[in-house]
Amino acid sequence: MSVRRVRRAVAAAVMVIAVFALTAASCAAPPPEFYDVPTGSTGGPGTIVKTAPSSFGGSDNYTATAVQYRSTDATGRADNVPEGVVFVKGSVADEAAVAEAVEGCRVVYHQGALGSVSRSVADPLASDKANVAGTLAVLHAAQRAEVGRVVLASSSSVYGGARQQPTPESVPLQPRSPYAVTKLAGEHYARVFWELHGLETVSLRYFNVYGPRQRPDSEYAAVIPRFVEALLSGADPQVHGDGRQSRDFTFVTDAVQANLRAAEAPAAGCAGQAFNVARGEPASLLDLLDILGSELGVTPQPTHGPPRAGDVRSSHADISAARAALGYEPEVSLRDGLVRTLAWFREVRVSG
Repeated sequence: MSVRRVRRAVAAAVMVIAVFALTAASCAAPPPEFYDVPTGSTGGPGTIVKTAPSSFGGSDNYTATAVQYRSTDATGRADNVPEGVVFVKGSVADEAAVAEAVEGCRVVYHQGALGSVSRSVADPLASDKANVAGTLAVLHAAQRAEVGRVVLASSSSVYGGARQQPTPESVPLQPRSPYAVTKLAGEHYARVFWELHGLETVSLRYFNVYGPRQRPDSEYAAVIPRFVEALLSGADPQVHGDGRQSRDFTFVTDAVQANLRAAEAPAAGCAGQAFNVARGEPASLLDLLDILGSELGVTPQPTHGPPRAGDVRSSHADISAARAALGYEPEVSLRDGLVRTLAWFREVRVSG
């Protein structure tokens, strides 16, 4: 697979993704009678999007059907779905809706979820329904429809702050929040469906994905959009803890690239397995503020509050397994990714 082809597919896929629950699409054109289905198209939890065969291979002509898990605090917006997509609100945990969506599909990208560690601490039952029941519904429907492969969004939270850093996939897993437990349960279900039914599955453990279209206005918004919005508004950014906690921030196009490669990698090296998806270079929250401040020409003055329940102190991914098995290679540095993110937020503010 050529780098040019991957980049072309990534560029098309980015048009329909919203970072927090991102969607992706296949980098190889499927046979005419098949479709690829990403979930999470609006950036909200549990969306399923059904795209025509040429959707993300470079063609501008496509149709899609979307089914989104209902949430009172969705992280996405319907206007993130491009023109020509038929958007249908429903539940990713609804077996009938999911079965209809995956019928005739070659690859399913299950990206939708109720994100946020703190949300899961406050309402673990909602997280379980969306993330565990929803994942099981997708896998069951995919198996019955004879889908070729399911690529699932997992999370670095399954490590629970592993002592070994950089952290390989082989370390003991100690999830520290209901959200992390739901993601690990999804991985186990994916492995079991591969072992019992021969459904090819690949789980991707995302490390703090960020980028354009991420919402700052949710109670459970991720840290980068909250920092950006505060600095653009002239407000003091709020930091939970001392700000020295670190994360392996991953720009959205690198996460999309991982999905594209996971869909096409040989099954012998990836089916039933989980892989880290990250930049492989951790940075602290104070580092984020320094970069954002330098780009905006301001000196951030953060206010510090108590650490959030369930958060880990640091994360740093070993991405050697994804490099070897999937051909994954991150391309966007933290500074470049933050510059692109800032540009998008500024454009949105100017356009109103």
